[in-house]
Amino acid sequence: MQHAGGAPPPPPHEPGRQPAEWGPAAHHPGAVPGPPPPPPAPPHQPPPGHHRPPEPATRPAPGGPGPGQPPPGWSGAPPRHPPGPPAREATGHVRLPSGEPVPLPSPPPASAGTGAAMLAVLLIGPAGAGKTTVARHWARHRRVPTAHISLDDVREWVCSGFADPQDGWNEHSETQYRLARRTCGFAARNFLANGVSCILDDAVFPDRPVVGLGGWKRHVGPGLLPVVLLPGLEVVLERNAERSGNRRLSDEEVAGIHGRMAGWYGSGLPIIDNSSYDVETTARVLDEVLARAIASPPSW
Repeated sequence: MQHAGGAPPPPPHEPGRQPAEWGPAAHHPGAVPGPPPPPPAPPHQPPPGHHRPPEPATRPAPGGPGPGQPPPGWSGAPPRHPPGPPAREATGHVRLPSGEPVPLPSPPPASAGTGAAMLAVLLIGPAGAGKTTVARHWARHRRVPTAHISLDDVREWVCSGFADPQDGWNEHSETQYRLARRTCGFAARNFLANGVSCILDDAVFPDRPVVGLGGWKRHVGPGLLPVVLLPGLEVVLERNAERSGNRRLSDEEVAGIHGRMAGWYGSGLPIIDNSSYDVETTARVLDEVLARAIASPPSW
């Protein structure tokens, strides 16, 4: 007697393979299973004295295909495996700056300017002196890799809660200034550790120890070369009038800052009066001043 719905469906199986527990007799209930299949024939053995021909070179080794060979049954192109990890030279590896302060650079050859010397320069000056413009121009036209780091740019990384010194110098503006100076100092040592000179610009006041050269020397090292850029008051007022945003100050503020910057005269630091210089000339004079400073470092 058959089932009302016909024979039960076979269980799923792989194509080309019939499960051992599902033989032909399973389709006919009550059928007597036949005898078990005969054992497989032993592998063919060559007669005595017969030499087996060498196996083809393309035959995969036991355990899987050889290098560059497709697996058994693969009809397409050989699979492509990703290469190993790249060499260290190709990973963009950089050195971390050491905890040691930056030392004084070695003097360059005579009449060569700063040449290929590794330098850390601090360009000081009031608002409108042209510090950022001159520093960027000098850095771009050196024969060796040189970076420009502007403290004002780093201070303005603070987007929410920015403490603008124009609103008054207070605890918050001083804290943000200290953070920016420390960040610039680490960036300078990081560049130098990887073979890149740097020039920083900042309006450092000689009458304020908290924002004076002591912090820069502590964060960079005695190898930092400070130079003061100090044009006349009329030039500074004219350049400040061309500014926009929070970098433009009132004439009173500019005059006050310029008067305080005059305290650098007699400090021993090199001072450049660029009142009648264009940017290119100022950058050239800066390079000459730095070459003399390397040969005879100022005491500060």
